[in-house]
Amino acid sequence: MLPKELIKRIRKLEISTRKAVTSVLGGQYHSVFKGRGMAFSEVRQYQPGDEVRTIDWNVTARMNDAYVKVFTEERELTVMLLVDVSASESFGSKERSKAEIAAEVAAQIAFSAIANNDRVGLILFSDRVEKVVPPRKGRSHVLRMISDILSFKPQGKGTDLTVALTYMTHVAKRKSVAFLVSDFLTEDYEKPLRIVARKHDLVPCVIVDPLEQVFPNLGLADLEDPETGARFLIDTSDPRVRGRFKRFMEERKVKRDTLFKKLQLDAVELSAGADYSRSLQKFFRMRARRAAG
Repeated sequence: MLPKELIKRIRKLEISTRKAVTSVLGGQYHSVFKGRGMAFSEVRQYQPGDEVRTIDWNVTARMNDAYVKVFTEERELTVMLLVDVSASESFGSKERSKAEIAAEVAAQIAFSAIANNDRVGLILFSDRVEKVVPPRKGRSHVLRMISDILSFKPQGKGTDLTVALTYMTHVAKRKSVAFLVSDFLTEDYEKPLRIVARKHDLVPCVIVDPLEQVFPNLGLADLEDPETGARFLIDTSDPRVRGRFKRFMEERKVKRDTLFKKLQLDAVELSAGADYSRSLQKFFRMRARRAAG
């Protein structure tokens, strides 16, 4: 049985998320993700004006008459949420931690998906695949996923995007829409990112916290890396220290954004303290304009 406090958090998140989906995201999601493509329906005799490329040569040879393949649009999508639950996600300088932001964003996407009659699945990962929830439809299924994201206690502390992306490659046989929700504070994930992007519609959702971009002047600070446990005593009053940190984070961002551009991935940046539904809406609008053009 779920603790009362967790039930309250899930219910509160459902109410706020459904409001965002109804007022902001619902139509945008549907206009972008109408279906995963064209599925074979039947064969029929060739008629003047039919596209030659649709001729089914096997049936044509067997029937001694020209037959073409007929396709229909597949309406049902499979949406996979790959959510980072590593130790770095527990950080938060604003009202919510990155883990809470991930849960809210995942909930908004999931409720948008089931409103469109799509199936939604979940992969929680750290430096290993922690938990997998197979794709299904329905409100109760989405609430279960939200509960898992909010309450799950991972065994691993580190972040390894490779293990999650590799797992996705192995289990998702049909083309899916995959939202990768993480702070991306790791390295060496270009190859698996490229493989997944080639097969699926991959959308990186990057969670950023302002305090992780620029060190404030706090004097001597005793810091601990939540993923490795390493501790550092840093003089944040030294402008050179703050400058080096800022440059390091900027270089990491440029490297990440360059990779997304290289692989033609449309990323969504989710900043702590910002309106996440608006960030998603902006992404959906951009994708809709591209599809229309």
